[in-house]
Amino acid sequence: MWDGMFEAFSGAHYAALAAAALVLLGIAAGRRALRSPRADKAFRKGLAAILLLCEVSLQLSYVFEGSWWAGSLPFQLCSLTLLLSALLLLTGWKSLLPVIVFLGTLGALQALLTPNLDETFPQFRYFQFFIAHIGIMATAVYAVAVRQYRPTLRSTAEAWIWLHILAVPAAIVNGLTGTTNFMFLARKPSTASLLDVLAPWPWYLLQLELVAIAMFLLLYGGLKWLDKKTRRRSQ
Repeated sequence: MWDGMFEAFSGAHYAALAAAALVLLGIAAGRRALRSPRADKAFRKGLAAILLLCEVSLQLSYVFEGSWWAGSLPFQLCSLTLLLSALLLLTGWKSLLPVIVFLGTLGALQALLTPNLDETFPQFRYFQFFIAHIGIMATAVYAVAVRQYRPTLRSTAEAWIWLHILAVPAAIVNGLTGTTNFMFLARKPSTASLLDVLAPWPWYLLQLELVAIAMFLLLYGGLKWLDKKTRRRSQ
């Protein structure tokens, strides 16, 4: 039952999605308790340590298996937002908030729903993949629910700019190696994803620009609506 390749919307997938929901809802429900200085510090350091451990353990696994190469570099969008999430948690650098809330949330959410994953439960890569992506989303929920970050239209533009900044090293490595596919800039992923409904390469890259803007605005509007609804209840 648990051997072989990972299958989307299998028992192992639903278990991971359920774990994600529990973690995110737990952070939102415990937001007031997490605002105390002691709890806040412990949470930030603990989550940052988990995120960094995920990336370090992944890189070490490649080394021990003798499979480390240029494609193992952390230039996928979720790998980059993972590292930036840890940096945000440790430093509180506010300029990173749009990156995590917009890019981290949308990138990790897509990864959780359509995982580009080979190994299934109880293999290492299964746990590393889902813990890492849940951690990214947990950072975003922490920023919004605990630290009460409220994105603006300007921050949506900043997130869009950050998306292109993060794509630069990915595109350079893709061009130099000719085999890597960081941020799926060179081709669509081999596993099922939302990119399957878009045009062939390179036209889907232009379509993704519009999709990114629409998703940013949708997330911005959703948080705005949720904030207004919360205020009305409190009144």
